[in-house]
Amino acid sequence: MAANDTEPHYQHADSDPRGRRLAVLTLTAIGVVYGDIGTSPLYTVREAFSPQHGIAPTPANVYGILSLIFWSLIVVVAIKYLVFILRADNRGEGGVLAMLALVLQRQQRSGERRARAILILLGVFGTALLYGDGIITPAISVLGAIEGLEVVAPALDRFVVALTVGILFLLFMVQKSGTSRIGKAFGPVTLVWFVTIGMLGGAEIARHPGILAAANPWFGVRFFIAHGFIAFVALGAVFLAVTGAEALYADMGHFGRKPIRLAFFVLVLPALLLNYFGQGALLLREPAAIANPFYLLAPRWFLYPLLVIATAAAVVASQALISGAFSLAQQSVQLGYFPRVTIVHTSKREYGQIYVPEVNTALMVGTLLIVLAFRSSGALGAAYGIAVTGTMAITTIFFAVIARTRWNWPLWRVIALAAFFLSFDLAFLGANALKIQHGGWVPLVMAVGIVTVMTTWKAGRAILTGVMRQTSLPLDLLLADIGRNPPHRVSGTAVFMTSDTYGAPVVLLHHIKHNRALHRQVVLLSVISADVPYVEEEGRVSVTALEHDFYRVTAKYGFMETPNVPHVLRLCEKHGLKAQPGVTSYYLGRERLVVTSRAGMMRWRKKLFVFLMRNALSATQYFGLPLNRVVELGAQVEL
Repeated sequence: MAANDTEPHYQHADSDPRGRRLAVLTLTAIGVVYGDIGTSPLYTVREAFSPQHGIAPTPANVYGILSLIFWSLIVVVAIKYLVFILRADNRGEGGVLAMLALVLQRQQRSGERRARAILILLGVFGTALLYGDGIITPAISVLGAIEGLEVVAPALDRFVVALTVGILFLLFMVQKSGTSRIGKAFGPVTLVWFVTIGMLGGAEIARHPGILAAANPWFGVRFFIAHGFIAFVALGAVFLAVTGAEALYADMGHFGRKPIRLAFFVLVLPALLLNYFGQGALLLREPAAIANPFYLLAPRWFLYPLLVIATAAAVVASQALISGAFSLAQQSVQLGYFPRVTIVHTSKREYGQIYVPEVNTALMVGTLLIVLAFRSSGALGAAYGIAVTGTMAITTIFFAVIARTRWNWPLWRVIALAAFFLSFDLAFLGANALKIQHGGWVPLVMAVGIVTVMTTWKAGRAILTGVMRQTSLPLDLLLADIGRNPPHRVSGTAVFMTSDTYGAPVVLLHHIKHNRALHRQVVLLSVISADVPYVEEEGRVSVTALEHDFYRVTAKYGFMETPNVPHVLRLCEKHGLKAQPGVTSYYLGRERLVVTSRAGMMRWRKKLFVFLMRNALSATQYFGLPLNRVVELGAQVEL
């Protein structure tokens, strides 16, 4: 990332948008937030009647499945997320990590270490599951759309996998050029999609309006009574109707609550229900349509246009998950749970438009391998649900903690609401857990691997900081020694980057030892991550003037921001510290890590940490330092 002494100004979501602004945000939210849940009709009903479940599309079963889908959308999406979870924002931002940071603010104050450790582990695991979701969603969405070829042109069905791979490959390739231009089309494309699926379903409902009675919850209860355990297994397919609900919360910072809620209740929910009930009406009239009830809703002449619209909607849904993975990586890095990665801002105006090449490559490889391994959306359905159900359950737990500790809700209300939501979350989780041997193990293995990386990085950094602090020197002793034995001073400013906000940086001690000289002005700069999404410019920098022209500077960045040290120095001018770019040098430490048998972390994890350190983005690139002004001093550190 090239050095830059200015910060881009992003547009954050309005707290209470109105008029034209509300309409624009709502349209955009339709494309970004609801792309995932909007493509679920492609495969949900078909999977519910999968031969593996042994449930035939009889009228009673159709009514039962539709009743379960209806109430899942109402309870999980409308009530849980849109009414309650959206209230638990971290200064406007949502998502698992944003919620974790919010939860830990209160836990840190109360000193509950054990509870804090459990919550951190849950948050990290939820994040890891979302990364798995970012791999599976593009695969199942595009596969589900392209499988329409089996209806449109059966002779071409052998090209489904190849076309899916090609579309996904192109999608990942265009990420580096930014998606702000094509992103403007996401809202209109998804709007057309929802209108289309609503009209297709509505036309079939007009032939059999009695299908609307499936909204009666008794049909769902009777379905369970009739089928018992098999009905519980079918819940794993029913859950596909609400996948993508987590995106409502994760993308709250981009749009705000009002546009997200408005889009759902005015367009998304009616369109989804019309389509699901339309598929049910079709199955009552023609049970054989279970082969692909979504595409068979359409008249023959509309199949090719529908295939194009579905593919476009699937690409939009995939893009939303890819962009979400980029944001998740940025948050993980800033909160100290992931190695530094390249973060490229692809737009100077639009908040959240970033590109992370390392994550993009990992997602592309993972997604293409998933497509080649499973080869159909039906096979992928088993792998899909378990990642999302786990994250939803964790979100409910975090919400309960926030409601109790931050909002001071009565304990009985917290327990009642959490128990109600968890009854749905855990039922879906249990149903999807039954599919572990059929592919559900894939996101779990990915999650365990990512959790291992995240926890190893966090623990390794803590150990490294402790070791470096032991070899450091209290700053007051160093300043006293400089006063007694002043080194030669040269013109200019030296900026020593350090994670220790109290002691003297080890790189500074090495510099004095080897060069026996100091710049006229010495800045000890620490960049710390705040547990809020962004920090206002007025409170970003604190400057403390010390003896002998030393300055202690602390710069705060939120977990949705990328540090920029040259910009920090410009902000320091308001505090009386002036550093001219042309005569400012930046000193960084480059540690050579040696694995030992010292206690603190298992040996294999230490080796993993060393590997992560070697492959992390350099501090020079991450902090936006000018390459020709950086000096690195090496040191060997034993872990």
